[in-house]
Amino acid sequence: MIHSLPSSTRDAARLAARLGLPACEIAIHAFPDGEIRVTVGPAAPTTIIYASLDRPNEKLIALMFACEALRRGGARRLVLLAPYLCYMRQDIAFNAGEAISQKVIGKLLAGCVDRVITVDAHLHRTPDIRTVFPGIEADNLSAMPAIADALRAADLDPSTVVVGPDAESEPWVADLAGRLRLPHMVAQKIRHGDRSVEIGFPEPARIAGHPALIVDDIVSSGGTMIACAKALVTAGANGIDAVVTHALFSEQLRRDMTLSGIRSIRSTHSVPHPTNAIALDDLFMRALENEMTHAELPEISR
Repeated sequence: MIHSLPSSTRDAARLAARLGLPACEIAIHAFPDGEIRVTVGPAAPTTIIYASLDRPNEKLIALMFACEALRRGGARRLVLLAPYLCYMRQDIAFNAGEAISQKVIGKLLAGCVDRVITVDAHLHRTPDIRTVFPGIEADNLSAMPAIADALRAADLDPSTVVVGPDAESEPWVADLAGRLRLPHMVAQKIRHGDRSVEIGFPEPARIAGHPALIVDDIVSSGGTMIACAKALVTAGANGIDAVVTHALFSEQLRRDMTLSGIRSIRSTHSVPHPTNAIALDDLFMRALENEMTHAELPEISR
């Protein structure tokens, strides 16, 4: 059984259809005072909750309530499929008095579900996502196989240079470039604030006259993407496209990106967004294979 938060219903229904499973939307009623009431459908012994956790604060409360109801309804195993996982970037206190959100959310979810599956979690100093969720299973899937398949199907120009906007993007940029057999380059970034960054390329001559494909895991404020596009224009790139795993930016920022020189932006379906073009269903189906096998095993009487 797949249950989903309302914002994830379309993607959850598509995945459920491919898996041959029933799907049910979790109902959320908001009271005038801001509290919510959560109602779930029938629980299965193994229940999957599909919930992309962008704009997370109310969703987290709804998720906790849903888990309680599903457990009480008979679910023995809860699997959280969260294509986008919130609050992962703050893994240390950068300034005195700051909360370490990754630790808090990790313990919160570990107390509700038995397994977490996510995609390209925004981790910096945490090499293994399993350490975030004490006592339960956790998987951090890469979107690069799905992105590579989509780009091959779109007949990507073979002279394209795959570009990362900063040093943090090196692992997935190198992965995608390797899958597509294309050269790649990573920009050097100096951040002056949340919306102010400076971007440059160590070898701009390698870009001149070539199409460029910017690859990033998450775009929210859009400052880095815009600065990277402007640097590519300066370097003489012959057309700029972008692909991103998690699209969290507004429509205004999308227009700003277009004005900066980006002619197309494609994102995965990890977060519902107008730029969605790359489904992740195959990744999720492979990750859920063992759950399906386990669910089909008959109980042994003791």
